[in-house]
Formats: sequence, structure tokens, C-alpha cells
Amino acid sequence: MKNPLTPITVLTIIALLSFSGAFAQKKKKKSTAHKQSSTKPASTASSASPSEPYLLLGTYTFSGKSKGIYVYKFDAVTGEATEVNNVPSSNPSFLALSPDRKTVFAVNEDKGPGAVSSYAFDKKDGALSFINTEPTSGENPCYVATSKNGKFIAVANYSSGNYLIYPVEKDGSIGEPVEKIKDEGTGPNTKRQEKPHAHATVFSPDNKYLFVNDLGTDKIMVYHFNASTGSLTPANTPFVKVKPGSGPRHMTFDASGKFAYLMTELSGEVVVYKYNEGQFKEVQTISSHPADFKGAIGSADIHISPDGNFLYASNRGDANSIAIFKRDAATGKLTSVGFQPTLGVTPRNFNFDPSGNFLLVAHQQSDNVVIFKVDKKTGLLTDTGKRINVGSPVCVFWVK
Repeated sequence: MKNPLTPITVLTIIALLSFSGAFAQKKKKKSTAHKQSSTKPASTASSASPSEPYLLLGTYTFSGKSKGIYVYKFDAVTGEATEVNNVPSSNPSFLALSPDRKTVFAVNEDKGPGAVSSYAFDKKDGALSFINTEPTSGENPCYVATSKNGKFIAVANYSSGNYLIYPVEKDGSIGEPVEKIKDEGTGPNTKRQEKPHAHATVFSPDNKYLFVNDLGTDKIMVYHFNASTGSLTPANTPFVKVKPGSGPRHMTFDASGKFAYLMTELSGEVVVYKYNEGQFKEVQTISSHPADFKGAIGSADIHISPDGNFLYASNRGDANSIAIFKRDAATGKLTSVGFQPTLGVTPRNFNFDPSGNFLLVAHQQSDNVVIFKVDKKTGLLTDTGKRINVGSPVCVFWVK
């Protein structure tokens, strides 16, 4: 027969069991706390990165399908766009940004009178706050650009054919114009070139010149630009004559500033110029359509890839395509790589995201932005399947 447990033995066992249970519970809590702290960074990492750029879309509002300017956060890894803000504005069809990235300018492309407006941009949440608006003394303003020092903006009125220089105040507000110019002339296309049609105002890379592409007269007007006063003076060679009936529209420079690329709307061509101190020397003209293309032509926008290796041009009309060219950095010349259907109707404007991973095409008639993945080795585009649905998008712009 076993010895019975004494009271002291019982108390000792109870004490040991209590201590063991408390120790186990303490260890469990410590383990749980460790697991909770390890999940916190994962949650933070899944939120939007402050380095993600903002995407701004300008639209036509006359159809009643859109409100004005839309702001999105864009993920350069996945190609996802998330709307974060929008602001009412009448036909903000083209946008520009101040060099300090604090002010967004938008033309209000109304038939008459048109206007240009400024908005304070908050990079914390993508909010746009209206500052002021100024009339453009003309009809259908279609382009706005900022000078490199941020002191002036240049605006082109398409229908009335005139263009203006405005001062920009320190608070981002637009002052009264310091220059108003209207050219004379016509082109051989009697339906589209019956009078001047200023389509772009482009500052030279060194901020010494302003170039005005006139679709109606087949000219690139060349002015000395005074960066202190905003005044314009015709250059020694006051204009560049473009092939009759071609209709110069948009233009871009490469990073070196040695080459300029002109998109012609009516002939659907890219004209390559060697550029130096306000002088343009044509080195190549190449079609933005396949050789066997027979449909209506209406080319629009032009951009160089962020790495400088490729040039892209959009075609409206019956093409609805992006022409892709390989670029020779030494000569500036282009070689056709292919033609990408844009999978929408009327690709008026397009642009790369700052990383160069994606190209976004805005379709005026099909009311969407198609997002393509860019192959940086070949320049070719692949549909991601992602879309931004918005009424009449006509300008793709980035704030990074």
C-alpha cells in the first residue's frame, strides 16, 4: 500500500502546476505579440508608395460624359490606376505643369471665348484647387506650355489662329497677357487650311526660343523668347516652311536638344530636324502609316520613350494606331518598327508613365484610356487588359 499524500505535498504540487500554467500562458502571449508585430510592415508595404506618380487626365466636357480634370495614383509595377480626385473644368483638353510641380495649367477649349486656368496641386493627396482663369482672346485654345523658368505660359488658339504669352505669379495665378500674335496665310487644303490654325506652342530646350506650329499655314513660326519679360521677337529665320498640305501639329525634342520631331496631322508623317539655336535642318520625313494604308489620315501626338531609344506617334482617322520607330541617337533618324492598334477610337493623346514601363493612350470617341506594357528592348507594345473608363479623355499628363 502506497503512502498517502501529506498536506505539504499537495500544496507543493498545486504551486508547481500554477507556475507551469502561468509560464505557458506568458510564453503564448509573447509568441502572439511577436506574430502581430511581424504583420504590421506587410500592411504598410501594401499601401500606396509616396513615390507613385500621379496621372492627370484632361477631357472634353461638352458631351456631358466627364466633369473636367481627373487625378489618379498610378502603380508603375502593376499598371493599376486608382482615381483619387477630380475637379470641374470646362473642356480642359490640354494640361501643363509648372517646373516646381505645384501648379497645373489647363486650356478651356471653348468655341468662344476660350480661356486658360491654373490650379494648385497638392502632392500629398492629389487635390487640385482652382486659382484663377484668364481669357485667351480667341477660340478653341488647344495647347499650353510652361517656360523653363516657370515665369510664363504660352497658349495656342486653334480656331482663331492666335497665340499668347502670359506671366505666372508666385502664387501660381495667371496674369494678363504680355504678347498677343496672329499670323496670316492659308494652305492648299481648303477645308482645313483656310486660315491660320495655331496648334502648339513649344519652348526650346534652352528656353531661348518659342516655336508655334501652324497647321493652317504649314509653318513653324520661330521667335526669340525673352525669359525675363516674356516678349517675343521674330528670329532671323522667322519660320520653317513645312511641306504644303501636311499640317504641322505637335513637336518634341530629344534629351540632347539636338533633334526635333514634328508630327504632321494632315499628311500623317514625322519630320526629323537637326536643331541648333533656332535653326531647323530637315534630315528625314517618314510616314506614320503602313505603305499600303488607304484610309483617312488624322495624326495627332508624338513622344520619345524615356530612355530615348524609340519614338511613338498616334494616328486617328481610320488607323487608330500608334506608329513605333527605332531612333538613332547619333543621327536622329528613325526606322519603322511596327504599328500597334490602340484598341479604341480616336487616340488623340498618349504618354509614357515616368518609369517607361507603360504607355497610356487616351481615346476621345470610345471614352477610355488603354494601358499598354512597353518592351524596352524592342519598343513593341502589349495590351495589359487594363482600362480607365472616363468620358472623352484627350490629354495624358504626369506629376511625379
